[in-house]
Amino acid sequence: MNTAGAAGPPLVVVFNVGAGRGQADEVRAALQAGCAEAGRELHLLEVQDPRQLARIAAEAVTQARQLGGVVVAAGGDGTINAVAQATLGSGCAFGVLPQGTFNYFSRTHGIPAGTQEALQVLLAGQHQPAQVGLVGDRIFLVNASLGLYPQLLEDREVWKRQFGRSRLVAFGAGLATLLRGHRSLRLRIEAEGQERELRTPTLFVGNNALQMERMGMPEATAIDAGELVAVALRPVGVLKMLGLLLRGAFGQLGVADELIHVATRQLTVRPGRRLGTLGAQRIKVATDGEIAWMRLPLQFRVSPQTLDLLRPPTPAPERKAVE
Repeated sequence: MNTAGAAGPPLVVVFNVGAGRGQADEVRAALQAGCAEAGRELHLLEVQDPRQLARIAAEAVTQARQLGGVVVAAGGDGTINAVAQATLGSGCAFGVLPQGTFNYFSRTHGIPAGTQEALQVLLAGQHQPAQVGLVGDRIFLVNASLGLYPQLLEDREVWKRQFGRSRLVAFGAGLATLLRGHRSLRLRIEAEGQERELRTPTLFVGNNALQMERMGMPEATAIDAGELVAVALRPVGVLKMLGLLLRGAFGQLGVADELIHVATRQLTVRPGRRLGTLGAQRIKVATDGEIAWMRLPLQFRVSPQTLDLLRPPTPAPERKAVE
């Protein structure tokens, strides 16, 4: 059944009520009022338990396909990732109502942080393709990582539950993680037909040019050109690591000699000839902040499918236009 009318297709919204700034009632009211005023049909699927997010996202896609509607993710980067995972390849358009702390995906595409402003993009925005990264069968819109970075994310979530969501809390959590020390991984990395073995505390694969720009990485433009950017850190001591953390906060990581980085459409990661800390060749992998165990080898690549994203027609205000 297709109920899309002259006012526009229905919006099927997966709303993570626990995400972001704790304003679920205000967000819900704004959506209902805005859609009613525009004459648009609204189907609101609320997520009370994060463990139900994937199931509810799949239900939203099924409903949107039946109605000829748009699948919308209302939450932070983790919520957006889960809903995008269900939407990719479904034929449904995809929209975002950012409710998180960093909101890199929405910001890089010029989607406003305010609920009412972001809703106007859903009601009147243009369809444009958005690049998707893959590691195995899991997508990432912002980044994927293994080693120290997933540990930083896990510790950050603990701090958020104790002290609330803010950039200062995120920085403090990262500082505490680094001070506890870390071990390195031994990996074999193959990209662009070349293989190298390295020892690194973390491997980071970026799919968001805005985040890379904010860290000062010159390869940010490669993401605009359809590639991923892989960054590995050479083994360093705690003090050097703290210095790198500060450089990243001030957007100066690109000048750090301790980093190895490469732009590529595909990257294969295998265990090193000496497994080091990889044990049984299973490893924690973070995708847009969500962590899962995966088995090596891992293949990071640009998905052949894109998201049909609703976004403003003009270049994102926080991004440089790419010729």
